[in-house]
Amino acid sequence: MATFITDLFGFSKTPKVTKKDKAVLAMKQQRDNLKRYRKRIQVILDQETQLAKEALRAGNQEKALRALRKRKYQESLLQQTDGQLEQLEQLVSSVEFALVEASVLHGLKQGNEVLAQLHKEMDIESVEKLMSETMEAIEYQKEIDAMLSSNMNAIEEEEVMNELLAIQTEILGPALPILPEVPVKELGLVKGPVETEPQKQPESRVAYAAQ
Repeated sequence: MATFITDLFGFSKTPKVTKKDKAVLAMKQQRDNLKRYRKRIQVILDQETQLAKEALRAGNQEKALRALRKRKYQESLLQQTDGQLEQLEQLVSSVEFALVEASVLHGLKQGNEVLAQLHKEMDIESVEKLMSETMEAIEYQKEIDAMLSSNMNAIEEEEVMNELLAIQTEILGPALPILPEVPVKELGLVKGPVETEPQKQPESRVAYAAQ
């Protein structure tokens, strides 16, 4: 009877949720998570920058580099997820979904994995371990060094070194230029008698008596 009334008056049933709808919803959830994570991890990024400054003031460049490398890694995770979501959104909106369904689902899976890594990076205690000298912290630092060495490329490493140099300049001031060496004699700082050339005596003129 209900089906007859629905068909008779043209009432529509609950719309069917398609695979494309599910993919769009999943992308929206990833985008919302990314925005939320970005706000939370910014606190971590600021703390790591401060740790790098404190390490440089203490003369520990190794710890400063570790903090900056970890910060760069976390920034790259944010950029990776953001760029991946943009590509997926373009695929879903511009092409027949059935043709790109496998690529979209694979991309969503990768996005979830990166978001899971970002979630792990939002641990305040992990930042404190970067500077601690306990056995547990030292083991953690070794793990971080190994992980970063396999996840950072040459461009990112160069950017980290530039950041380190900028912080050093901020804290210690610009490095003094190396001046060319000036011979000591030119400065007039030679001690002792100064050698001078002997002066020539004028020839004496002898008057000859007229013979």
